[in-house]
Parts: sequence; structure tokens; C-alpha cells
Amino acid sequence: RALNSGQIVCLDVSETNDRDNDVKVATGWVDGSVRVFSLDPKEMARFTSSGSSDDASQNGLVHSLLQGNSNFLGISEEFACKEPLLLNGHGSSPVQFVVFDKNKGSVGRLASAGSDGVVILWDVVAETGLFRLLGHRGPVTGISFICPTGSSTSMDGLVTSGADGLVKVWDLNGQCCVQTLTGHRGSVGCLDCSILCPPGEASINTSSSDDTDNKKKWRLVTGCEDGQVRVWSVEDLDTGNTSEEKELTDNDEVFRYVGSLQPPANFSSSSNEGIASIHFHHNGQYVGVCRANDRMIEVYAARSEAEAQKKRRRRLRRRREKQSVAANAAEKGKGKKRGLLDDPESDEEQDKAGSKEEQLAETSPDMVKAMDEFEFCGTIRASHKIRGFAFAPVLERGGGIRVVVALATNALEVHSLPKPSKNTQIAVTSEKVSALDMYGHPTGIRSVSLSSEDSMACTVSKNVVKIWNVSSRSCLRSIAAASGDNISCYCLCAAFLPGNMHVVLGTREGHLMLIDVASGDIVYREENAHDGAIWSLDIRQPSPGQETMSLVTGSADKTVKFFEVESQEGENSRHPMLVHARTLQMSDDVMCVRFSHSTDPTKRLVFVASLDSTIKVFFDDSLKFFLSLYGHKLPVLSFDSSDDDTILASGGADKSIKIFGLDFGDTHRTLYGHKDSITDLRFVKRTHNFFTCSKDSTVRFWDGDRFQQILLLNGHASEVCSLAVSRTGAFVLSGGMDRQVRVWERTKDIVFLDEERERELEEVFDKVDGSKRDENTSDVLLQAQKDGDEGLDADDETDEKPQSEAAVKQSILSVSAGDRIMEAVELADEESKEIAAFKKLQEDKSGDNRRAPNPMLFGMDPSQYVLWVLRSVKSVDLEQSLLVLPLKHVERLMHYLILLLRAGKGVELCAKISVFLIKAHQAQIVANRTMMAPLRELQTLVRMRTTEIRDTAGFNIAAMRVIARIANEKKNERINYEEKSMTDIW
Repeated sequence: RALNSGQIVCLDVSETNDRDNDVKVATGWVDGSVRVFSLDPKEMARFTSSGSSDDASQNGLVHSLLQGNSNFLGISEEFACKEPLLLNGHGSSPVQFVVFDKNKGSVGRLASAGSDGVVILWDVVAETGLFRLLGHRGPVTGISFICPTGSSTSMDGLVTSGADGLVKVWDLNGQCCVQTLTGHRGSVGCLDCSILCPPGEASINTSSSDDTDNKKKWRLVTGCEDGQVRVWSVEDLDTGNTSEEKELTDNDEVFRYVGSLQPPANFSSSSNEGIASIHFHHNGQYVGVCRANDRMIEVYAARSEAEAQKKRRRRLRRRREKQSVAANAAEKGKGKKRGLLDDPESDEEQDKAGSKEEQLAETSPDMVKAMDEFEFCGTIRASHKIRGFAFAPVLERGGGIRVVVALATNALEVHSLPKPSKNTQIAVTSEKVSALDMYGHPTGIRSVSLSSEDSMACTVSKNVVKIWNVSSRSCLRSIAAASGDNISCYCLCAAFLPGNMHVVLGTREGHLMLIDVASGDIVYREENAHDGAIWSLDIRQPSPGQETMSLVTGSADKTVKFFEVESQEGENSRHPMLVHARTLQMSDDVMCVRFSHSTDPTKRLVFVASLDSTIKVFFDDSLKFFLSLYGHKLPVLSFDSSDDDTILASGGADKSIKIFGLDFGDTHRTLYGHKDSITDLRFVKRTHNFFTCSKDSTVRFWDGDRFQQILLLNGHASEVCSLAVSRTGAFVLSGGMDRQVRVWERTKDIVFLDEERERELEEVFDKVDGSKRDENTSDVLLQAQKDGDEGLDADDETDEKPQSEAAVKQSILSVSAGDRIMEAVELADEESKEIAAFKKLQEDKSGDNRRAPNPMLFGMDPSQYVLWVLRSVKSVDLEQSLLVLPLKHVERLMHYLILLLRAGKGVELCAKISVFLIKAHQAQIVANRTMMAPLRELQTLVRMRTTEIRDTAGFNIAAMRVIARIANEKKNERINYEEKSMTDIW
């Protein structure tokens, strides 16, 4: 359920380190949540293994319940239990970016940004949020961590860009914005920041000395919708020697504008388009720029320091020559009059019309511009429009690079860009190395069908047909659907012929095609089988003793045609062909057509749904009219009958599902639940349960006997067009316009309808709460501070909204956690009162009777039970759950915290909760004099217990360092196993 909550917008992968070999993958979702997955090295080895693709349990690519081996079920259950880390903080706004901090010294720090302009910093190790940064007035379009260092100072920073046209530099230690970069003409689409490492210098990963760290050149590259790629630099945070560096230091500026990246004059590109993505290479030597709606990527290489200075001197020399020529021309033409509309005569006058930043950059002789440090080295040209790209982390032989490009056609391409030679000035063009285009449809999926034994699946889109192996989820064939004149055809429906050797296709052009699954060739074409689009087709179940196969097609030309499947003559005798047998004329366009499941030819029926919102039933043998099923207000788009042919369920464009009886054609019930048109409906074999899919991007499971909805399956990002149910009902395939095929597998979990209704209500409440203003922790703390301070004016500085606040959000989970804490405190109070009353009674009567403990406490003490409930609350929801508690329960909770600290149990959690409760309820606690004595004891206990934990951790760390040092000393010594004497390492 956690992975079917919506669409993934962005992702990022952390780097492995020596402490933790797990690879963490952070994903941002449309519903505003951030999920972090952990992959251990063994699992990664299974992902990259070259085992058989038929065995999903060996290669690790897919965990499926379809395998029949004994030990696979345990593996699947183990995989199902590995839930990702869920971080909620963005409310209902989609998460636009997630970025791990890959700088040295930072472990498990993650930044996420949403479309509401909020940036949240997370601690993945502690599984909690640190704080959120407020400043952008629109969606955040880019995030990058920076760590510039000086000779004596360093900065832990973050750079963000937004659609409001601003780039903000944040100091994470102070949680404030230290600089805002302006000058962009429009929204900033992307940014990236990295250490510049030209060829020949130490790379980012190998530079470890202090001298090298102080000379790191950080460069920030931003892309704007005006097509300009601007470069900003930060070299040293200390006060420099030159006047320019002093000026920058006095202004407290971190970044300095150094110019823009411009392709050569002979380079043809769509420069008017905005910049879509910018990425630095992992070694800091290259930067790639991709424009929106473009097929090319511009690649720039960093020059060495000597080459950059040489380029700067050459540029300044040319500038002086131009200025001298302009001065001589001005002296000669002093007496000449000029009009207001005359063009400027010199380059100097043209420079005056530029922006102020460009003038400052030109007038500073010591400034190194962006084009002095970067040079245009080549382009990468893809076959289609580019959606995104990434540099491969390794270099090729000869200094070339590889780039992975994501295309708009749902495909990936790998391009190789060789290193340009120094003798030639011609830009280098990339070469496509490989492409991954089999694993996804370029357009939306219109139909999904399964083979008779559920081993293969066929999916069709605009002009592509793909055959899949269901067990391994791998694509077996990718076939282009084309007519005899090699004209691509738009496929609308498909089905496997009996025997599962061939697939029949129906197209929008009215053609019927037969595809051989083994070879992937189109073995037969029935062109112009219909004069309109073929919206539906169905295969007739063969009768006992009958070898002929037939299919029925329904088209927009108001006809229903029946075709017999026969063998071809001559060389292609092993391939079938279609022979037209009968035609049924209708009064309106045919939207859907189906055969009944009866194998008796005299009882077999044909169902036809037309554009007049009715379903007409005919006998198959004589095509005699039998029933007319009506009740829909809009055309019926799909229907299906049960195995026993007693009921028929239909779904239409009126968002309703009607269940008809096939004995008299009466309507049993009308079901509502979908929010848009129902596109497909399929019954589960040997039951009256059925699945429906709709344009509202949901799949629903219904009970046709009790007329209730059983399950609601979310996961598709767009409308769902087709369904395919296995013959055993073990899994369901759904395909939609989001170009993905989802496999829904039946588990052993028991479904309770009441719990499903409660879950739906919780989702509705979450949406209502998300639409309102979120109550954040900083607002509560600020209000508490205002209530505690007297005499504050309305125009005081405390009324200003802070730039940062707590990274938490109130949700159903936090509210339910608060309810559990209140219930635990009340149960603990009742148990404490009963224990005290029992002890008093024992003292009065001097009896030895034993008291039965409360079973709700699971045999634990009251304080220990409170600690158990507090530990069951997730770290992300802990603060918001504590804000739900009223002051009465806060006082009782502090009493139990004191008891726990006296016993030394849960010291870290108790100290954290104590500090937060005092901050949140400071005004009420100060006003209540009865809590002064418990607060003094709590202060003493927190200091004492935290000091003990600190000393214990320090002692253990020192001991581990001693063990590691002795192990390193004796690692290379030769061991004499004959000597059995043991030496004490202490």
C-alpha cells in the first residue's frame, strides 16, 4: 500500500561510505511524502546478477508471488516487511526535489523541496526532520549542498532556486538566508553546484590535504527561462588582499557573478528556450546544459588555471585594442553631429547599454569570467526530445565521458563523447553507444491481454506492441505495428489466439493483424476489415469437439463482424489467417463486444454495446435478438459476464456500474464509486467478483453478490484504460495512459470492509487537513513566547515570520499517536491508583492476597508501559503527537518521565520529550507554581543521566580505538599457532 500512493516525481541516490555500506534511495512523491529505501550490498548483487531471466527469485529484479517453489514465499514476505522510511512534512504539495548531502563529514542528511516553496532538511539516520526553510514564493526548482572553506572559517550551506526568479544561499548552522542572487529574467529552472577540478588537477574525491581544500573553487551554475546559463563563484570566505575581495567581504556576499556560458557563434541551438537541467560531472571537470524541448545537450569542459589566465589576458588585450581603435575614431569624428536615433559607434557605448552586473564584470581587469574557465567541447544529440540526463561516474579511455539520457518516448540512451583534441577547434559530436527502449511504451497503453496459461502478456500502445514474461516482468518482444505500405497504425485492442502462438490486433484505421509471438513478425494483415476504428474484439471459447476458432470485432462503422481463423496455404501454412464469415448491422457505433462463457453453441450469446447507451444481447448461432439492457445515461464503454452467465456487469461514461440479470434483463443494482468514466471491467473466474478501472486513475474490486466495494487500488498517475485478470485470480494487470503496466497480486491478508471504509475516511480527512493551513511547531512555540512576554507591541520584531521552522506536519498518524499517548497516561494513572489502594488495604488488614494486574498494560509497570507507548511513536510524528496533549496530561507525562529517569530507562527519549514539552508549554508551566519542584528534579535527572550516557559512549569509543590500533599493529605479524599463551591487550 505504501508504494501505491501516487507518482514518483524525483529521486536521488546516496554515496556509500565505510561506516554504512547500504545504498539509500530517496524518492519524492506527488502526495507530498518522501520515502527512503535502503539496499544492502547482497541485494544489489542480486540486482546485477546475470542469472536466468525466467527465475525471478535468483536475479532479484522482481519479487513475485507467482513462483511455486517452497522457499520463495519466505523471501517475498521478507521483502514485503522491508517498508521504506516515510517522511511527511510537505503537506499535500508535491515534492519537487530530493538531494542527499554528498560532502565529506555529513552522513544521512537529506534535503527536500516542494511546490509550496518550502525546503525541509531531514536526518535519515535519526529518522526525523531537522527544520524547514521559508523564503521562496513559488515552487523550488533546484537544490544543492555547498561547503566552501577558508583558511580559518567554513560554511555549511545550501543553495536553492525557485520559480520566483530568486536563488537563495542558506546557512544551515544559523538556519537563515545569507544571500539572494538576483538578475534572472524569469524563473530559474535549475541549478547545480560543484567543486571545479580541471584536467590535470586533483579530483574531488582524492583531494584530502588542507592546502588543497583551501584552494577549492566552488562554482554555481544556474539556468533561467530566458536561455542564459549564469555562473557564480565563491573562492574564499576570509578577507582578501585585493580591494574587490574586501568589497565582497564587507557586503557579506558568498557568491559572485562571473558571467554566462555561451556556445560558439556557429553553433545552432534553440537559445530562446529555457534551461531544463544542468548537471556537473562527478569529477568536476565537465558541466552539461540541456534546454527545454530540445534534443541536444551542450557540454562544457573546465580549463586549468594556467589556461584560464591565458584566456583572460588574451581577452583583455583584445579589449584594449578595441578601446584604442574606438578612441581614435572618436577623435576624428568630434565635429560630426549625431542624432538621437543613430546607432552607437563603438563597443564602449554598446557596453553602457548592458546590465550593471555585466559592466562590473567588464570593468574589473582581475576578474576571471566564466568563458575563461570553461570551454565548449561538444554536443550530445539524442533521437527524441530530452527529459533529463546524468553523467556516468567513470571516464572512458582517452578522457571521454558517457552520458545517460532520458527521452520523452519513455526510453534511455547512452552516449559517448570523446575528449576533443588540442590541435583542432571543431566541436565534438557524441556517438550513441546503447539504448533501452524495450522496457516501456512511448505512449499510453490502450489494451492489456493475457495468454491462456497466464505466462505471457501483450500490451499495445499507439504503434508499438510488446510481449512480456509475466513471472520475470521482462519484455520478450517489441514490435512496430505497420500496414503493408509500412505506415504505422494506431493499435486499440489485442487478444491472444488459442494456443498462445499468435496475437490478433485491431487498429484505428480498421485493420486486423496477426503477430507471431516467437518471431515477432506480422504474419497476416486484413486491411480495411472495417471502415472505422475497431474499438473491441473478443475470442470465442471453443466448444467440445469443435476445432474451428472465431473472433468478433466491433467498430465505429456500426457493424459487428465475425471472422473464422483458418490456416494459410503454401509456405505460410503454419500461420493462421482470418476469413470473414458474418456481419451484424447496428444502428449506432459499436463501443464494446463480448462472447458469453458458455461452451454450448445453442446457449452462447453475443453482447454488443452501442453509442445509444444500451447493451443488446443476441444468440451466437442465429444472431437473433434476445434482450436489450438499458439504464445507463451515457454510452457503455465496457462490460463482462460471469462464468455461469447469470449476471452481466457494465460500466459507462456516466461513472456508474450496473449489474443485470441475464434471465430477464432486469437491473439488480447500480453501484457508484468512480469519479470518472469507467474504461474496463473484468470478472474473476468462477466468482461474481469483478475489477473495474476508470479515468480517475484507480482500480476497484467489487463484490457482485453483496453489491459492495472490497478494495480501492491507487497507483496509476493517469487514466487506466485496460485490465486483464488471470484465470486463477492470483493477479491483475492494469495499463494506462501513464505508460506503465501495474501487477496487482493477491496476498494472504484478510480484508475487512469496515477497516477499508475507515481508511477511506482517513484519506478524506487528510485531504481536508492538507487544504487548510498547516499548524507548524514554530508557530506554536512563537505563540507561547508571545503569551509569556508582557508588554509586547503589535509592531514588534517578533511578529515577523521566521525564515526557518520545525520540519513537522500534523496528520492523522500524529493525531492517533497523541491519542495513544493520552490513553497510555490514563491507564497508567488508573493502575497507579489501584496499586496504591491495594497497598493501603494490605497495610490495614495485613493480608497476603495478590492483586490481579491490568491486562491492558501487558504485565508492565505503569511507567514502563508509558515508555513502551512513547517508543512505538515514529520519530517523525513525535513532536506533533506531543502538541496534541492537553496541559493536564503533560503534567502527568512529566511525572512518569521523572520515574523513568530515576530508574535510568529510556534516557535519550525522555530527555528529548522533556525539553520539547517545556518549550511548547513554557507560559503555562511558569504560571503553574505546583510544577516548580518537579521541574527542578527533572533538570537534575536529565543532566545526570545524559552525562552518564556521554561518559559511557566516550569510554566505549576509546576502547574501540585501542582495539583497532592493536589490530592494525598485529595485522602484518606472523602468527605462531603453537604458542597458546594469551596476551592482554589492556
